[in-house]
Amino acid sequence: MIKELEDKLKQKDIRPTAMRLLVLEALVVQKAAISLSDLEKTFEKSDRVTLFRTLKTFQENGLVHSIDDGTGAPKYALCAEGCNCDIERDLHVHFHCRVCSETFCLPKYKIPEIELPSMFKGEEANLVVKGICGKCAE
Repeated sequence: MIKELEDKLKQKDIRPTAMRLLVLEALVVQKAAISLSDLEKTFEKSDRVTLFRTLKTFQENGLVHSIDDGTGAPKYALCAEGCNCDIERDLHVHFHCRVCSETFCLPKYKIPEIELPSMFKGEEANLVVKGICGKCAE
């Protein structure tokens, strides 16, 4: 497993440090997007700044994307294989459950292309559907 994680980091030109491997391992097992605060709870003895910098490095190198789900704290999720977080091809819908407060990536549901006026250049888009997830609806 460690070798696979190292390879994943190297593919994105990220040096595989011990902390980066631990954070990546934590993200791989997540079923929902995770906030910095939630990640911090996973690593009780780690420095919040180090975790934040690790997430930012992952984001800058296209390993994770951030989600503004309206809760006031960005959430982070691993990018799908082959994703470049390209606004025209890779953006997908997210779902925020109002019961359990988890935010899920729905990569099969793409954000429709929005044609902007000629002088405008879109850099990011975010579509969050809010409601009750399948687990909470049971």
